[in-house]
Amino acid sequence: MPRNRPRSNKKGSTRGYSAPALEKGMEIVQCLADAESGLTISEIAKALKRRMSELFRIIVVMESGGWLQKDPETDRYQVTYHVLRLAHRSTPAQSLTSAAGPAMHELSIRINQSCHLVVRSGTQGLVILRQENQRRHANLSVRVGAVIELVSSCSGQVLLANLESSERERLLDSISLPRGMSRSNLDDRLERVRIRGYEIRQSPLTAGVTDLCYPIRGFDNKVLAALTVPYLHALDKSLPTSIQQTRRLLEGAARRISTALGATR
Repeated sequence: MPRNRPRSNKKGSTRGYSAPALEKGMEIVQCLADAESGLTISEIAKALKRRMSELFRIIVVMESGGWLQKDPETDRYQVTYHVLRLAHRSTPAQSLTSAAGPAMHELSIRINQSCHLVVRSGTQGLVILRQENQRRHANLSVRVGAVIELVSSCSGQVLLANLESSERERLLDSISLPRGMSRSNLDDRLERVRIRGYEIRQSPLTAGVTDLCYPIRGFDNKVLAALTVPYLHALDKSLPTSIQQTRRLLEGAARRISTALGATR
């Protein structure tokens, strides 16, 4: 007997299968990921252009399962760290952060600055680990889970510069460049970063900060992540290391992490 072909969903997708409740759950997570203060059920429904009755039961089930949490005072929902923990366990991020953690802790103590680790996630960067400076009263740190723009950030450009050229071209074709940045200028900048082996520049977002970044390589010597120090300058000259001293220590930390992951260069 011939096999029955799977039915296509209502939207005419070529995937062949439809799981409406699962799709709504993923939409809810994606919607809340962009809402720093959380959203009420009615706000979620409005953002997704769906009826509240479609989403209410799904949200309650996701809350009971630990995927969402509700503020009892505002009734606003947020995504919990449960999502991040599971993603961390099911990807190479676990071995990466295990290797990077000790080196990042030592680096932070020696330079009296914070540092963070960024991986590429599709067309964006994602912070998967940070180490805050424990001794300095003023810190500049990036939260775990923060999304980083690849083409404009120091970490993102290090990741882009070390991609295979064909993969980088495909990726850049799908990304909108910031106003004032041309593709040729970006290509030239990425080539400089690749040849130099690291990036150092004034932060485009925060005054008094110099971003330094080195790539982290795996056993096949491909770049897995970018280790970045947002060097916060001090007017009282109290910092233990200069920019260039910090760069060399950052280079050493990146090399130790790469070696622990099996890199040979």
